[in-house]
Amino acid sequence: MENKEKRYITGSIEIEKREGETETRTISGYAVVFDKASSVLGGKSFGFTETIGRAAFDGVDMSGVIATFNHNFDNVLARSDSGSLSLTMDNVGLRYSFESPNTSYGNDLLENVRNGNVKGSSFMFTVRDQKWTYRDGEGIDEREITQVDELFELGPVTVPAYPDTTAAQRSHTSNKPNLNESDGYETVARRIKILKTKFT
Repeated sequence: MENKEKRYITGSIEIEKREGETETRTISGYAVVFDKASSVLGGKSFGFTETIGRAAFDGVDMSGVIATFNHNFDNVLARSDSGSLSLTMDNVGLRYSFESPNTSYGNDLLENVRNGNVKGSSFMFTVRDQKWTYRDGEGIDEREITQVDELFELGPVTVPAYPDTTAAQRSHTSNKPNLNESDGYETVARRIKILKTKFT
C-alpha cells in the first residue's frame, strides 16, 4: 500500500444522453488527463507539480480495474474484468464509462452527478518510471510520470481530497541532490530508511 498514489481531477464527469436528449444511466469521465500540469502537490516543504505523459499507460494491464464511488471498495460501480467498465484512451487522457448500477449508492450517484454535487474523478495507481526536473530554489520542481506500473481503481468522488502524494514525496526527497536538514528533508529521508527496513 505504501507506493499507491491517488490523484483527483475536477469537472470530469457527465451523464450521457441518447439522441433526443434522453438521459441514460451511463456515467463517464476522465480519470487521467495527459500533459497537463497539476496544482502544487506535496505541501510547502516538498512542493512539486506533476504531469502524466501520453505513453504512461502503454502496456499497462487494465483487465482488473475497479470503478468505485469515493474510493470505497464497498461501493463497487463496475469492473473491467466483468465487462461493465469501459476504459479508452484518446488525445485528452484515460476515459472511463459505466452504467450506474441499480443500487442505493448507484442511484444516489446518478442524482448527485445530475445535480452537480459530484464533479470529480480520482484514480489509484503505482509508478514504474518517472522524470524529475529540479529548479534549485528558482521555481517549483516538476515530476513527469512516464510509465504507470499498475492501475487499481478509479471513479467519481464527492470532494477533491488532498492528493495522496506520499510515494511521490519519497521519490522526490530520496532522488533530489544535496539535501540537508535545513531544507526539511532529513526527517523524510530517515522515514524512507525506516520504510525500506520494514518492507524489504
